[in-house]
Amino acid sequence: MTTLANEKQRTTVSKKVLYQSKKEKTQLIIQHWIRILNIKLGWIHDFDKLVANYIATVFILDTFISSSKLIKTFCGHIDNVWSIDYSTFDCNHLLCSGSSDATIRVWDIDANKQIQLLNNENSSSVYCVKFSSYHYHNYHRNIICFCSYDNTIRFWDIKDNQQLQIFNEHTRWVGGIEFSSFNGGRYLCSGSADTTMRLWDVETSKSLHVFDGHTSAVRCVDFSPLQNSNNDNKNNNIGVIGGNGYTICSGSWEAIINIWDIETTKQLNTFEGHKRGVNSVKYGSNELINTILSGSEEGSVRLWDIRSGKQIQVFYGHTDWVNTVEYSPFIVNNIEVDFNSNVICSGSSDNTIRFWDVRSNKKELYVINGDKEIICFKFLQIKKNKNNCYDINLCYGSRNGLIHIWG
Repeated sequence: MTTLANEKQRTTVSKKVLYQSKKEKTQLIIQHWIRILNIKLGWIHDFDKLVANYIATVFILDTFISSSKLIKTFCGHIDNVWSIDYSTFDCNHLLCSGSSDATIRVWDIDANKQIQLLNNENSSSVYCVKFSSYHYHNYHRNIICFCSYDNTIRFWDIKDNQQLQIFNEHTRWVGGIEFSSFNGGRYLCSGSADTTMRLWDVETSKSLHVFDGHTSAVRCVDFSPLQNSNNDNKNNNIGVIGGNGYTICSGSWEAIINIWDIETTKQLNTFEGHKRGVNSVKYGSNELINTILSGSEEGSVRLWDIRSGKQIQVFYGHTDWVNTVEYSPFIVNNIEVDFNSNVICSGSSDNTIRFWDVRSNKKELYVINGDKEIICFKFLQIKKNKNNCYDINLCYGSRNGLIHIWG
């Protein structure tokens, strides 16, 4: 007698066999390419690793769907987890988190425990946390930057458990921060309920510019990858702060998204289409480098074309606020266009994380049901062996204070 359980098990096994078969065939093709390229070129030593890593991502969404489950839960926060970030430091895999309980916590993923705790001054909610790559690469210090309801941005040294810097020129709460994608993360952008964005020099602790164009709270900001470079320049370290070819996008509670030129500080474009406040914005990369992804309080997820200034897709399915969006590391085969599509992801107060095909605004590809309103999430690529193989895990924070890792 065939049961639903047996059928599901047989389908799962078939998917794994298919994946393994494709992977084995891919390895044979790669080995053939390597033999040819070594003879003809002689210098591409890591080509097999690069291609193997790319090919593996083609099927990774199906694998994630068929085998993923809840693998870790971190308990400690007692209120909304607004933000999480991930970093490696001296081979340790670390998470940091900020919460309405006015604490910032650091977690060792491998040891499955909290390793540091900071109580924010004035008992203010912490809205965004980021590991500082600038301090790590220049001073080998593990520093967390965070912004909060007390209008400040602070830098905290994890090892010494002390405050390193404070930026306090915003006049209302600061909702989002992001380090620059150029000059090693030396510059920081912040968005505030005072309707402004500020660009800061982390090295000198100075405010370099105020971007003033929104009429409501700026909830989220993001730096672009390099979008427009001059071929006469041999590197990107040009302009006043080395930001030529880079832009900043900002999402506000007036339901619009603005794009700004970093060097000229001019507003370049405005995207309108959301009906309520924008909670999350992200720039794309690689083949999606000319796109911006956004999520809003009206429950929609939207994809925008930077060059044309127009909306590409709108994704409906969430029944409450969309709090966070990301371009996922996954790729899926799209039978409509007979080609692989990138996958985007959104987290909502409707207690779900949804995966979408960027080429189709039809029903979502996959849904993860959380336990209490998804506020933030982050994809973690953790190396699992010496052969540069990685596991893709999804970490998310909830309104009940818990942090879960799904993988």
